[in-house]
Amino acid sequence: MSKKFYITTPIYYPSASPHLGHAYCTTMCDIIARGKRLRGFETFFLTGLDEHGEKIQKNAEAKGISPQEFVDEVALKFTNLWETLKISNDDFIRTTEPRHYETVQKIFSDFVAKDDVYLSSYKGWYCVHEESFWTETQVGEEHVCPDCGRPVELKEEPAYFFRCSKYVDGLVKYYDENPKFITPEGRKAEMINNFIKPGLNDLCVSRTTFSWGIPVKESEGHVVYVWLDALTNYITALGYGQENNENFKKFWLDEDCEIVHVIGADITRFHTIYWPMFLKALDLRQPSRVFVHGLMMMKDGKMSKSKGNVIPVPPLVERFGVDAVRLYLCREIVFGQDGQFTPEQFVERLNADLANNLGNLLNRTVSMINKYFDGIIPSFKADLNDLDKNIHELAEKTVKSYEYLNDELKVTEAYASVFDLVSAANKYIEDSAPWALAKDPEKKELLESCMAHLAAVIYLAGTLLSPILVTKSEKIFDQLGVTPELRNYEDAQRFGALDGLKVVKGEQLFPRLDATVEIEYIKQLMAAPKEKAAA
Repeated sequence: MSKKFYITTPIYYPSASPHLGHAYCTTMCDIIARGKRLRGFETFFLTGLDEHGEKIQKNAEAKGISPQEFVDEVALKFTNLWETLKISNDDFIRTTEPRHYETVQKIFSDFVAKDDVYLSSYKGWYCVHEESFWTETQVGEEHVCPDCGRPVELKEEPAYFFRCSKYVDGLVKYYDENPKFITPEGRKAEMINNFIKPGLNDLCVSRTTFSWGIPVKESEGHVVYVWLDALTNYITALGYGQENNENFKKFWLDEDCEIVHVIGADITRFHTIYWPMFLKALDLRQPSRVFVHGLMMMKDGKMSKSKGNVIPVPPLVERFGVDAVRLYLCREIVFGQDGQFTPEQFVERLNADLANNLGNLLNRTVSMINKYFDGIIPSFKADLNDLDKNIHELAEKTVKSYEYLNDELKVTEAYASVFDLVSAANKYIEDSAPWALAKDPEKKELLESCMAHLAAVIYLAGTLLSPILVTKSEKIFDQLGVTPELRNYEDAQRFGALDGLKVVKGEQLFPRLDATVEIEYIKQLMAAPKEKAAA
Protein backbone atom coordinates (compact mmCIF):
# COMPACT_ATOMS: atom_id res chain seq x y z
CA MET A 1 0.00 0.00 0.00
CA SER A 2 1.17 3.52 -0.80
CA LYS A 3 2.39 5.54 2.16
CA LYS A 4 1.87 8.89 0.39
CA PHE A 5 -1.52 10.54 0.25
CA TYR A 6 -2.82 13.74 -1.37
CA ILE A 7 -6.34 14.96 -0.59
CA THR A 8 -8.14 18.09 -1.76
CA THR A 9 -11.41 19.83 -1.10
CA PRO A 10 -13.05 21.71 -3.97
CA ILE A 11 -11.84 25.29 -4.02
CA TYR A 12 -14.81 27.24 -2.74
CA TYR A 13 -16.39 30.19 -4.52
CA PRO A 14 -16.08 33.24 -2.21
CA SER A 15 -19.28 35.01 -3.25
CA ALA A 16 -20.36 35.29 0.42
CA SER A 17 -19.49 34.05 3.90
CA PRO A 18 -18.86 30.32 4.50
CA HIS A 19 -21.37 28.21 6.43
CA LEU A 20 -21.89 24.69 7.78
CA GLY A 21 -22.14 23.26 4.26
CA HIS A 22 -18.58 24.42 3.48
CA ALA A 23 -17.48 23.25 6.92
CA TYR A 24 -18.82 19.74 6.25
CA CYS A 25 -16.65 18.97 3.24
CA THR A 26 -13.50 20.54 4.67
CA THR A 27 -13.93 18.85 8.06
CA MET A 28 -14.40 15.44 6.46
CA CYS A 29 -11.25 15.93 4.38
CA ASP A 30 -9.40 17.03 7.51
CA ILE A 31 -10.55 13.90 9.37
CA ILE A 32 -9.31 11.75 6.48
CA ALA A 33 -5.98 13.60 6.31
CA ARG A 34 -5.43 13.37 10.08
CA GLY A 35 -6.32 9.69 9.99
CA LYS A 36 -3.70 9.04 7.31
CA ARG A 37 -1.04 10.99 9.20
CA LEU A 38 -1.92 9.06 12.37
CA ARG A 39 -1.14 5.83 10.52
CA GLY A 40 2.19 7.10 9.20
CA PHE A 41 1.23 8.27 5.71
CA GLU A 42 3.11 11.23 4.30
CA THR A 43 0.08 13.43 3.64
CA PHE A 44 -0.64 16.66 1.82
CA PHE A 45 -4.03 18.32 2.36
CA LEU A 46 -5.14 21.20 0.13
CA THR A 47 -8.08 23.57 0.25
CA GLY A 48 -8.62 27.06 -1.13
CA LEU A 49 -10.75 29.52 -3.09
CA ASP A 50 -11.81 29.94 -6.72
CA GLU A 51 -11.74 33.74 -6.91
CA HIS A 52 -12.37 34.71 -10.53
CA GLY A 53 -15.51 35.01 -12.63
CA GLU A 54 -18.42 37.20 -13.59
CA LYS A 55 -20.35 36.63 -10.38
CA ILE A 56 -17.46 37.89 -8.24
CA GLN A 57 -17.09 40.95 -10.48
CA LYS A 58 -20.80 41.78 -10.16
CA ASN A 59 -20.84 41.25 -6.39
CA ALA A 60 -17.84 43.56 -6.03
CA GLU A 61 -19.47 46.23 -8.21
CA ALA A 62 -22.61 46.03 -6.07
CA LYS A 63 -20.49 46.75 -2.98
CA GLY A 64 -18.55 49.52 -4.69
CA ILE A 65 -15.16 47.85 -4.23
CA SER A 66 -12.68 46.11 -6.52
CA PRO A 67 -13.00 42.35 -7.12
CA GLN A 68 -9.66 41.81 -5.36
CA GLU A 69 -10.85 43.69 -2.28
CA PHE A 70 -14.05 41.67 -2.33
CA VAL A 71 -12.33 38.27 -2.43
CA ASP A 72 -9.75 39.37 0.15
CA GLU A 73 -12.56 40.11 2.61
CA VAL A 74 -14.29 36.78 2.05
CA ALA A 75 -11.02 34.79 2.01
CA LEU A 76 -10.33 35.98 5.55
CA LYS A 77 -13.69 34.57 6.67
CA PHE A 78 -12.80 31.18 5.21
CA THR A 79 -9.35 31.03 6.79
CA ASN A 80 -10.80 32.12 10.14
CA LEU A 81 -13.41 29.36 9.91
CA TRP A 82 -10.75 26.74 9.18
CA GLU A 83 -8.82 27.92 12.26
CA THR A 84 -11.98 27.66 14.35
CA LEU A 85 -12.55 24.07 13.17
CA LYS A 86 -8.87 23.11 13.67
CA ILE A 87 -8.42 22.28 9.99
CA SER A 88 -4.90 20.95 9.38
CA ASN A 89 -4.51 21.86 5.69
CA ASP A 90 -0.96 22.01 4.36
CA ASP A 91 -1.75 24.75 1.85
CA PHE A 92 -4.51 27.23 1.03
CA ILE A 93 -4.58 28.08 -2.66
CA ARG A 94 -6.19 31.24 -4.03
CA THR A 95 -6.58 31.53 -7.78
CA THR A 96 -5.61 35.20 -7.61
CA GLU A 97 -2.12 34.31 -6.38
CA PRO A 98 0.84 34.90 -8.75
CA ARG A 99 1.92 31.23 -8.56
CA HIS A 100 -1.46 30.12 -9.92
CA TYR A 101 -1.84 33.03 -12.34
CA GLU A 102 1.47 32.32 -14.08
CA THR A 103 0.97 28.56 -14.30
CA VAL A 104 -2.55 28.85 -15.76
CA GLN A 105 -1.24 31.17 -18.48
CA LYS A 106 1.52 28.67 -19.26
CA ILE A 107 -0.96 25.77 -19.43
CA PHE A 108 -3.25 27.75 -21.73
CA SER A 109 -0.33 28.61 -24.01
CA ASP A 110 0.72 24.93 -24.08
CA PHE A 111 -2.81 23.97 -25.10
CA VAL A 112 -2.78 26.57 -27.88
CA ALA A 113 0.59 25.34 -29.16
CA LYS A 114 -0.64 21.71 -29.25
CA ASP A 115 -3.95 22.69 -30.86
CA ASP A 116 -5.87 21.44 -27.83
CA VAL A 117 -7.70 24.78 -27.78
CA TYR A 118 -8.90 26.82 -30.73
CA LEU A 119 -10.52 30.25 -31.21
CA SER A 120 -14.15 30.39 -32.29
CA SER A 121 -17.33 32.02 -31.01
CA TYR A 122 -19.93 30.86 -28.53
CA LYS A 123 -23.67 31.29 -28.43
CA GLY A 124 -25.63 29.68 -25.66
CA TRP A 125 -27.67 30.03 -22.51
CA TYR A 126 -25.54 31.23 -19.63
CA CYS A 127 -26.11 31.02 -15.87
CA VAL A 128 -24.07 33.59 -13.97
CA HIS A 129 -24.62 31.83 -10.65
CA GLU A 130 -23.26 28.45 -11.83
CA GLU A 131 -20.74 29.98 -14.28
CA SER A 132 -22.05 27.51 -16.87
CA PHE A 133 -23.31 27.52 -20.45
CA TRP A 134 -26.27 25.31 -21.35
CA THR A 135 -27.94 24.13 -24.54
CA GLU A 136 -31.49 24.92 -25.62
CA THR A 137 -32.58 21.43 -24.62
CA GLN A 138 -31.00 21.68 -21.17
CA VAL A 139 -32.65 24.99 -20.23
CA GLY A 140 -36.07 23.96 -21.55
CA GLU A 141 -38.94 26.21 -22.54
CA GLU A 142 -38.71 28.21 -19.32
CA HIS A 143 -34.99 28.97 -19.91
CA VAL A 144 -33.79 28.14 -16.41
CA CYS A 145 -30.49 26.65 -15.28
CA PRO A 146 -30.80 22.87 -14.80
CA ASP A 147 -28.44 23.05 -11.80
CA CYS A 148 -29.84 25.92 -9.73
CA GLY A 149 -33.19 26.77 -11.33
CA ARG A 150 -32.33 30.43 -11.89
CA PRO A 151 -33.12 32.22 -15.18
CA VAL A 152 -30.39 32.02 -17.83
CA GLU A 153 -29.54 34.57 -20.52
CA LEU A 154 -28.59 34.11 -24.16
CA LYS A 155 -24.99 35.18 -24.80
CA GLU A 156 -22.76 35.25 -27.84
CA GLU A 157 -19.08 36.11 -27.75
CA PRO A 158 -15.71 35.10 -29.21
CA ALA A 159 -14.15 32.32 -27.15
CA TYR A 160 -11.49 29.64 -27.07
CA PHE A 161 -12.63 26.01 -26.89
CA PHE A 162 -10.93 22.89 -25.56
CA ARG A 163 -11.12 19.92 -27.96
CA CYS A 164 -13.05 17.43 -25.81
CA SER A 165 -13.69 15.29 -28.90
CA LYS A 166 -9.97 14.48 -28.96
CA TYR A 167 -10.06 12.87 -25.51
CA VAL A 168 -13.58 11.52 -24.92
CA ASP A 169 -12.91 7.94 -26.08
CA GLY A 170 -9.86 7.69 -23.84
CA LEU A 171 -11.89 9.01 -20.92
CA VAL A 172 -14.57 6.33 -21.25
CA LYS A 173 -11.84 3.69 -21.49
CA TYR A 174 -10.29 5.07 -18.29
CA TYR A 175 -13.66 4.82 -16.54
CA ASP A 176 -13.92 1.16 -17.54
CA GLU A 177 -10.41 0.32 -16.40
CA ASN A 178 -10.69 2.20 -13.10
CA PRO A 179 -14.08 1.45 -11.53
CA LYS A 180 -13.21 3.31 -8.30
CA PHE A 181 -12.24 6.51 -10.10
CA ILE A 182 -15.71 8.00 -9.50
CA THR A 183 -17.25 7.28 -6.10
CA PRO A 184 -20.12 6.60 -5.45
CA GLU A 185 -20.21 4.51 -8.64
CA GLY A 186 -23.69 5.73 -9.61
CA ARG A 187 -22.15 9.07 -10.48
CA LYS A 188 -20.24 7.43 -13.35
CA ALA A 189 -23.45 6.31 -15.05
CA GLU A 190 -24.79 9.82 -14.59
CA MET A 191 -21.78 11.33 -16.38
CA ILE A 192 -21.93 8.84 -19.26
CA ASN A 193 -25.70 8.93 -19.78
CA ASN A 194 -26.30 12.64 -19.21
CA PHE A 195 -23.22 14.19 -20.79
CA ILE A 196 -21.06 11.82 -22.82
CA LYS A 197 -23.59 9.65 -24.68
CA PRO A 198 -25.76 12.58 -25.89
CA GLY A 199 -22.62 14.00 -27.51
CA LEU A 200 -20.03 16.00 -25.61
CA ASN A 201 -19.46 19.50 -26.98
CA ASP A 202 -16.05 21.13 -26.90
CA LEU A 203 -15.63 23.16 -23.71
CA CYS A 204 -15.57 26.96 -23.69
CA VAL A 205 -12.36 27.98 -21.88
CA SER A 206 -12.22 31.77 -22.32
CA ARG A 207 -14.58 34.73 -21.93
CA THR A 208 -14.63 38.30 -23.25
CA THR A 209 -17.74 39.83 -21.64
CA PHE A 210 -16.02 40.46 -18.31
CA SER A 211 -12.46 41.17 -17.23
CA TRP A 212 -12.07 39.59 -13.77
CA GLY A 213 -9.92 36.61 -14.62
CA ILE A 214 -6.48 35.52 -15.82
CA PRO A 215 -5.72 37.18 -19.19
CA VAL A 216 -5.06 34.95 -22.19
CA LYS A 217 -1.66 35.93 -23.61
CA GLU A 218 -2.58 34.86 -27.13
CA SER A 219 -5.62 37.09 -27.51
CA GLU A 220 -6.24 40.50 -25.93
CA GLY A 221 -9.59 40.84 -24.19
CA HIS A 222 -9.94 37.14 -23.35
CA VAL A 223 -9.72 35.84 -19.78
CA VAL A 224 -9.36 32.16 -18.91
CA TYR A 225 -12.82 30.79 -18.16
CA VAL A 226 -13.49 29.48 -14.68
CA TRP A 227 -13.05 25.73 -15.05
CA LEU A 228 -9.65 25.71 -16.73
CA ASP A 229 -8.58 28.30 -14.18
CA ALA A 230 -10.12 26.55 -11.16
CA LEU A 231 -9.36 22.90 -11.79
CA THR A 232 -5.65 23.43 -12.33
CA ASN A 233 -5.33 24.60 -8.70
CA TYR A 234 -4.72 20.99 -7.69
CA ILE A 235 -1.38 20.93 -9.48
CA THR A 236 -0.32 24.59 -9.21
CA ALA A 237 -0.55 24.32 -5.41
CA LEU A 238 1.98 21.49 -5.56
CA GLY A 239 4.36 23.51 -7.71
CA TYR A 240 3.57 22.36 -11.25
CA GLY A 241 5.41 24.59 -13.73
CA GLN A 242 7.48 26.19 -10.97
CA GLU A 243 11.14 25.75 -10.06
CA ASN A 244 10.37 24.58 -6.53
CA ASN A 245 8.19 21.59 -7.30
CA GLU A 246 9.31 18.90 -4.86
CA ASN A 247 5.74 18.51 -3.65
CA PHE A 248 4.56 18.02 -7.22
CA LYS A 249 7.10 15.26 -7.76
CA LYS A 250 6.19 13.61 -4.48
CA PHE A 251 2.40 13.91 -4.45
CA TRP A 252 1.49 13.90 -8.15
CA LEU A 253 4.25 12.40 -10.27
CA ASP A 254 4.88 9.50 -7.87
CA GLU A 255 2.51 6.78 -9.09
CA ASP A 256 2.46 5.26 -5.61
CA CYS A 257 0.84 8.36 -4.12
CA GLU A 258 -2.92 8.10 -3.76
CA ILE A 259 -4.66 11.27 -5.02
CA VAL A 260 -8.22 11.95 -3.83
CA HIS A 261 -10.42 14.88 -4.83
CA VAL A 262 -13.46 15.34 -2.58
CA ILE A 263 -16.19 17.40 -4.25
CA GLY A 264 -19.89 18.27 -4.16
CA ALA A 265 -22.34 16.72 -6.61
CA ASP A 266 -22.90 19.98 -8.50
CA ILE A 267 -19.33 20.01 -9.87
CA THR A 268 -19.01 16.31 -10.66
CA ARG A 269 -18.94 16.68 -14.45
CA PHE A 270 -16.13 19.22 -14.35
CA HIS A 271 -13.95 16.98 -12.16
CA THR A 272 -14.74 13.67 -13.84
CA ILE A 273 -14.96 14.75 -17.50
CA TYR A 274 -12.99 17.92 -18.16
CA TRP A 275 -10.28 17.64 -15.49
CA PRO A 276 -9.13 14.19 -16.68
CA MET A 277 -9.01 15.56 -20.24
CA PHE A 278 -6.89 18.54 -19.19
CA LEU A 279 -4.50 16.19 -17.39
CA LYS A 280 -4.29 13.91 -20.43
CA ALA A 281 -3.47 16.93 -22.59
CA LEU A 282 -0.68 17.80 -20.14
CA ASP A 283 0.62 14.20 -20.20
CA LEU A 284 0.00 13.88 -16.46
CA ARG A 285 -1.44 11.01 -14.44
CA GLN A 286 -5.07 10.93 -13.34
CA PRO A 287 -6.28 11.25 -9.75
CA SER A 288 -6.86 7.94 -7.98
CA ARG A 289 -10.40 8.87 -7.05
CA VAL A 290 -12.96 11.63 -7.28
CA PHE A 291 -15.26 11.23 -4.28
CA VAL A 292 -18.64 12.96 -4.46
CA HIS A 293 -19.94 13.75 -0.99
CA GLY A 294 -23.60 14.36 -0.22
CA LEU A 295 -25.39 17.60 0.53
CA MET A 296 -26.06 19.13 3.91
CA MET A 297 -29.84 19.50 3.77
CA MET A 298 -32.25 21.48 5.91
CA LYS A 299 -35.95 20.80 6.30
CA ASP A 300 -36.61 23.37 3.56
CA GLY A 301 -34.05 21.88 1.18
CA LYS A 302 -30.36 22.38 0.40
CA MET A 303 -28.46 24.73 2.67
CA SER A 304 -27.80 27.89 0.68
CA LYS A 305 -27.07 31.55 1.30
CA SER A 306 -29.85 32.65 -1.07
CA LYS A 307 -32.47 30.74 0.94
CA GLY A 308 -31.27 32.23 4.20
CA ASN A 309 -31.17 28.79 5.83
CA VAL A 310 -27.44 28.54 6.50
CA ILE A 311 -26.03 27.84 9.95
CA PRO A 312 -23.07 29.93 11.11
CA VAL A 313 -20.39 27.66 12.52
CA PRO A 314 -18.48 29.80 15.09
CA PRO A 315 -21.43 30.04 17.53
CA LEU A 316 -21.88 26.26 17.38
CA VAL A 317 -18.19 25.72 18.15
CA GLU A 318 -18.23 28.31 20.94
CA ARG A 319 -21.26 26.67 22.56
CA PHE A 320 -20.49 22.97 22.12
CA GLY A 321 -16.78 22.81 21.35
CA VAL A 322 -14.92 22.05 18.13
CA ASP A 323 -14.79 18.30 18.82
CA ALA A 324 -18.56 18.10 19.16
CA VAL A 325 -19.20 19.87 15.86
CA ARG A 326 -16.64 17.72 14.05
CA LEU A 327 -18.12 14.57 15.57
CA TYR A 328 -21.64 15.47 14.44
CA LEU A 329 -20.53 16.16 10.87
CA CYS A 330 -18.73 12.83 10.65
CA ARG A 331 -21.21 10.61 12.48
CA GLU A 332 -24.66 11.92 11.58
CA ILE A 333 -24.28 12.16 7.80
CA VAL A 334 -22.99 9.08 5.99
CA PHE A 335 -20.07 10.28 3.86
CA GLY A 336 -21.20 10.12 0.24
CA GLN A 337 -24.91 10.48 1.01
CA ASP A 338 -27.18 13.47 1.59
CA GLY A 339 -28.01 14.25 5.19
CA GLN A 340 -30.31 16.57 7.04
CA PHE A 341 -29.34 18.89 9.87
CA THR A 342 -31.81 19.25 12.73
CA PRO A 343 -31.18 20.64 16.22
CA GLU A 344 -32.70 17.51 17.73
CA GLN A 345 -30.30 15.18 15.91
CA PHE A 346 -27.34 17.38 16.80
CA VAL A 347 -28.01 17.27 20.55
CA GLU A 348 -29.03 13.60 20.50
CA ARG A 349 -25.82 12.59 18.70
CA LEU A 350 -23.59 14.44 21.18
CA ASN A 351 -25.37 12.97 24.17
CA ALA A 352 -25.38 9.44 22.74
CA ASP A 353 -21.77 9.24 21.51
CA LEU A 354 -19.92 11.54 23.89
CA ALA A 355 -21.81 11.82 27.17
CA ASN A 356 -23.50 8.42 27.44
CA ASN A 357 -20.91 6.29 25.67
CA LEU A 358 -17.31 7.55 25.59
CA GLY A 359 -17.54 9.96 28.53
CA ASN A 360 -19.34 7.39 30.67
CA LEU A 361 -16.69 4.74 29.92
CA LEU A 362 -13.82 7.08 30.76
CA ASN A 363 -15.38 8.39 33.99
CA ARG A 364 -16.25 4.91 35.31
CA THR A 365 -12.89 3.41 34.44
CA VAL A 366 -10.75 6.18 35.94
CA SER A 367 -12.92 6.21 39.08
CA MET A 368 -12.60 2.43 39.56
CA ILE A 369 -8.84 2.40 38.99
CA ASN A 370 -8.55 5.16 41.60
CA LYS A 371 -10.84 3.31 44.00
CA TYR A 372 -9.46 -0.21 43.67
CA PHE A 373 -5.79 0.35 42.80
CA ASP A 374 -4.90 3.82 44.15
CA GLY A 375 -4.92 5.19 40.61
CA ILE A 376 -2.29 2.77 39.22
CA ILE A 377 -3.28 0.89 36.05
CA PRO A 378 -2.72 -2.84 36.74
CA SER A 379 -0.37 -4.79 34.49
CA PHE A 380 -1.88 -6.60 31.56
CA LYS A 381 -1.00 -10.30 31.72
CA ALA A 382 -3.42 -12.23 29.54
CA ASP A 383 -7.08 -12.72 28.71
CA LEU A 384 -8.30 -14.55 31.81
CA ASN A 385 -11.83 -15.36 30.68
CA ASP A 386 -14.14 -15.13 27.69
CA LEU A 387 -15.13 -11.55 28.55
CA ASP A 388 -11.49 -10.45 28.43
CA LYS A 389 -10.86 -12.42 25.27
CA ASN A 390 -13.91 -11.04 23.46
CA ILE A 391 -13.15 -7.37 24.19
CA HIS A 392 -9.48 -7.86 23.27
CA GLU A 393 -10.38 -9.55 19.96
CA LEU A 394 -12.95 -6.85 19.20
CA ALA A 395 -10.27 -4.19 19.75
CA GLU A 396 -8.00 -5.92 17.21
CA LYS A 397 -10.86 -6.32 14.71
CA THR A 398 -11.77 -2.66 15.18
CA VAL A 399 -8.29 -1.54 14.12
CA LYS A 400 -8.50 -3.65 10.96
CA SER A 401 -11.98 -2.42 10.03
CA TYR A 402 -11.00 1.18 10.87
CA GLU A 403 -8.08 1.02 8.43
CA TYR A 404 -10.02 -0.76 5.69
CA LEU A 405 -13.07 1.52 5.89
CA ASN A 406 -10.98 4.69 5.98
CA ASP A 407 -8.98 3.54 2.96
CA GLU A 408 -12.26 2.96 1.13
CA LEU A 409 -13.41 6.46 2.19
CA LYS A 410 -16.24 4.93 4.21
CA VAL A 411 -15.35 7.42 6.88
CA THR A 412 -18.63 7.47 8.80
CA GLU A 413 -18.59 3.68 9.05
CA ALA A 414 -14.94 3.69 10.17
CA TYR A 415 -15.69 5.87 13.17
CA ALA A 416 -18.95 4.04 13.89
CA SER A 417 -16.82 0.92 14.39
CA VAL A 418 -14.82 2.72 17.09
CA PHE A 419 -17.96 3.76 18.93
CA ASP A 420 -19.16 0.15 18.67
CA LEU A 421 -15.99 -0.82 20.54
CA VAL A 422 -16.70 1.84 23.19
CA SER A 423 -20.25 0.52 23.58
CA ALA A 424 -18.89 -3.02 23.93
CA ALA A 425 -16.50 -1.80 26.65
CA ASN A 426 -19.40 -0.31 28.60
CA LYS A 427 -21.18 -3.66 28.35
CA TYR A 428 -17.95 -5.39 29.37
CA ILE A 429 -18.10 -3.43 32.63
CA GLU A 430 -21.64 -4.60 33.31
CA ASP A 431 -20.84 -8.22 32.46
CA SER A 432 -17.56 -8.27 34.43
CA ALA A 433 -19.12 -6.48 37.45
CA PRO A 434 -15.83 -5.16 38.91
CA TRP A 435 -17.67 -3.91 42.02
CA ALA A 436 -18.50 -7.54 42.80
CA LEU A 437 -14.97 -8.75 42.00
CA ALA A 438 -13.58 -6.12 44.41
CA LYS A 439 -15.46 -7.73 47.31
CA ASP A 440 -13.73 -11.09 46.84
CA PRO A 441 -9.94 -11.10 47.54
CA GLU A 442 -9.57 -14.32 45.53
CA LYS A 443 -10.78 -12.49 42.44
CA LYS A 444 -8.25 -9.68 42.60
CA GLU A 445 -6.46 -10.95 39.48
CA LEU A 446 -9.75 -10.84 37.53
CA LEU A 447 -10.32 -7.29 38.77
CA GLU A 448 -6.80 -6.29 37.70
CA SER A 449 -7.39 -7.80 34.28
CA CYS A 450 -10.70 -5.99 33.91
CA MET A 451 -9.14 -2.59 34.68
CA ALA A 452 -6.15 -3.26 32.39
CA HIS A 453 -8.49 -4.20 29.53
CA LEU A 454 -10.67 -1.13 30.07
CA ALA A 455 -7.68 1.24 30.14
CA ALA A 456 -6.31 -0.36 26.97
CA VAL A 457 -9.63 -0.02 25.12
CA ILE A 458 -10.04 3.65 26.08
CA TYR A 459 -6.43 4.36 25.07
CA LEU A 460 -7.05 2.73 21.68
CA ALA A 461 -10.43 4.40 21.15
CA GLY A 462 -9.04 7.81 22.06
CA THR A 463 -6.25 7.32 19.53
CA LEU A 464 -8.55 6.14 16.73
CA LEU A 465 -10.94 9.03 17.43
CA SER A 466 -8.17 11.65 17.54
CA PRO A 467 -8.74 12.81 13.92
CA ILE A 468 -12.21 13.92 15.08
CA LEU A 469 -11.59 14.76 18.74
CA VAL A 470 -8.70 17.11 18.07
CA THR A 471 -8.67 18.56 21.59
CA LYS A 472 -10.46 16.02 23.80
CA SER A 473 -8.38 13.00 22.75
CA GLU A 474 -5.36 14.58 24.43
CA LYS A 475 -7.42 15.14 27.58
CA ILE A 476 -8.47 11.49 27.50
CA PHE A 477 -4.79 10.56 27.41
CA ASP A 478 -4.11 12.99 30.28
CA GLN A 479 -6.70 11.25 32.47
CA LEU A 480 -5.22 7.84 31.63
CA GLY A 481 -1.73 9.15 32.45
CA VAL A 482 -0.46 8.33 28.94
CA THR A 483 3.05 9.73 28.58
CA PRO A 484 3.94 11.81 25.50
CA GLU A 485 6.12 9.10 23.97
CA LEU A 486 3.21 6.63 24.12
CA ARG A 487 0.77 8.86 22.27
CA ASN A 488 1.08 7.12 18.92
CA TYR A 489 -0.79 4.69 16.73
CA GLU A 490 1.44 1.66 17.24
CA ASP A 491 1.57 1.75 21.05
CA ALA A 492 -2.17 2.38 21.28
CA GLN A 493 -2.78 -1.07 19.74
CA ARG A 494 -0.62 -2.80 22.36
CA PHE A 495 -2.50 -4.09 25.40
CA GLY A 496 -0.16 -3.56 28.31
CA ALA A 497 1.37 -0.33 27.07
CA LEU A 498 -0.13 1.52 30.06
CA ASP A 499 1.08 -0.90 32.77
CA GLY A 500 1.88 0.96 35.97
CA LEU A 501 0.83 4.41 34.80
CA LYS A 502 -1.16 6.58 37.18
CA VAL A 503 -4.58 7.85 36.14
CA VAL A 504 -5.57 11.45 36.86
CA LYS A 505 -9.21 12.13 37.60
CA GLY A 506 -9.99 15.34 35.69
CA GLU A 507 -12.99 17.34 34.65
CA GLN A 508 -15.94 15.63 33.04
CA LEU A 509 -14.95 15.82 29.38
CA PHE A 510 -18.37 15.22 27.89
CA PRO A 511 -21.15 16.50 30.17
CA ARG A 512 -24.68 15.56 29.19
CA LEU A 513 -26.54 18.35 27.39
CA ASP A 514 -29.95 19.61 28.46
CA ALA A 515 -31.82 18.78 25.25
CA THR A 516 -34.61 21.34 25.72
CA VAL A 517 -32.22 24.25 26.32
CA GLU A 518 -29.71 23.37 23.61
CA ILE A 519 -32.28 22.60 20.92
CA GLU A 520 -33.89 25.98 21.50
CA TYR A 521 -30.47 27.67 21.26
CA ILE A 522 -29.76 26.05 17.89
CA LYS A 523 -33.23 26.95 16.58
CA GLN A 524 -32.56 30.60 17.41
CA LEU A 525 -29.22 30.32 15.61
CA MET A 526 -30.96 28.91 12.53
CA ALA A 527 -33.59 31.65 12.55
CA ALA A 528 -31.04 34.47 12.49
CA PRO A 529 -29.89 34.03 8.84
CA LYS A 530 -33.52 33.89 7.65
CA GLU A 531 -34.31 37.13 9.45
CA LYS A 532 -31.21 38.71 7.93
CA ALA A 533 -32.17 37.48 4.43
CA ALA A 534 -35.71 38.81 4.83
CA ALA A 535 -34.39 42.20 5.91
